[in-house]
Amino acid sequence: MNLKPYSRKAQYYETDQMGIIHHANYIHWLEEARVDFMEQMGFGYDRAVSSGIDFALLGISCEYKSMVRFSETVNIQVSITSLTPAKMTVEYQITDAESGKLRAVGESRHCYFDANKKRPVSLKKVLPELYDLFASLCAEESGIV
Repeated sequence: MNLKPYSRKAQYYETDQMGIIHHANYIHWLEEARVDFMEQMGFGYDRAVSSGIDFALLGISCEYKSMVRFSETVNIQVSITSLTPAKMTVEYQITDAESGKLRAVGESRHCYFDANKKRPVSLKKVLPELYDLFASLCAEESGIV
């Protein structure tokens, strides 16, 4: 499956007093990229949520490499680096769309949460179609095809 990076133009309201994108906005961008990633897979986040499954955040990190300024466009490459029936780890590379310069790297860790049962569940059991999509992408990225 050939998924494109998520493209995002930095907005003025996202800047801080130094004229650069405020660090908290990168976390929002990671979420936007993850939602776009799922839409490109053909199984949108909204479809998972309407099936009663959410992706509870266990942890998130972002390491800033170089500044993004107002009106610059970045590309965010998303990849699944770890997958089990209960959890997954997603990595992100944010690069400048024009120069390719690395702007930030991030990681988010999630468990699959059943909204009705109010507890973590096995995605492989409750939404096997989505689990299989994630597994195929994870295998492609690790070279195990």
